[in-house]
Amino acid sequence: MFGYIMVHKPELKFREFDVYQSYYCGLCRSLKERYGKLGQLTLSYDMTFVALLLSSLYEPETDSGFQRCTVHPLKKHFYRQNGFVDYAADMNVLLSYEKCVDDWNDEKKFRKHCMALLLKNKNESVCKKYPEKCKKIYECMKDIHDIEKNQSMDLDGASGKFGELMAEIFAYRPDEWSETLKRMGFFFGKFIYLMDAYEDIEADLKTGNYNPFREYVHRPDFEEQAERILSMMMAECSKSFERLPIIENAEILRNILYAGVWSRFEQVREKRKEQLEK
Repeated sequence: MFGYIMVHKPELKFREFDVYQSYYCGLCRSLKERYGKLGQLTLSYDMTFVALLLSSLYEPETDSGFQRCTVHPLKKHFYRQNGFVDYAADMNVLLSYEKCVDDWNDEKKFRKHCMALLLKNKNESVCKKYPEKCKKIYECMKDIHDIEKNQSMDLDGASGKFGELMAEIFAYRPDEWSETLKRMGFFFGKFIYLMDAYEDIEADLKTGNYNPFREYVHRPDFEEQAERILSMMMAECSKSFERLPIIENAEILRNILYAGVWSRFEQVREKRKEQLEK
């Protein structure tokens, strides 16, 4: 369900891409420090966006430096790390655990079951730090499971619950920006859920897995309708973003919201087209 919120590298300046990459490396470093190599396996672009967004809004003191890693042992990479990067790492582990549990419950994917067992203790440590957030996220995941089990074709059902889940993650703390962050996270989450459904629709039709686009996919205007719905979600997300007093890294964040997600959408669309042709 993750991996759709990425930068569009061709439209970024070299310096801007280096800044983005430094937060990605910082998140990876934080995951390793807090949760070991297993934590690093959960690394996602989506939580990199959260780390960058919150860091740019609140402008905390940030540690930086150069370090080699297992993936890139020959060259040192620049990283940035602060409290919001660590928070994104915690949320990354929490979401990865919940996703593994959900995949096991829904599709009996044994590999995900094993991953959930390995992440269980790490997830429990996150829940001790953020009990209210974990409770809300757990309730949202349970509601999503129930909606999917009942095969509801309401596009706002499960996607809305995933939106509520992401709203909880975006709103780091209750302050003057929390409502705007929640609204941004809500539509951000809906976009991710529906984008995932759009990519998986053919596979889900074959396996019988739940997909809210099942009743729409055979319509002649399905592609246009799906793109229009996704555009509405990202438009509302971007509208909330523009209300935030972000100056530092604003262009990187805009690149992701206005170009990166759509370059990923085009990749998914081309992939689906190739599968249909086969």
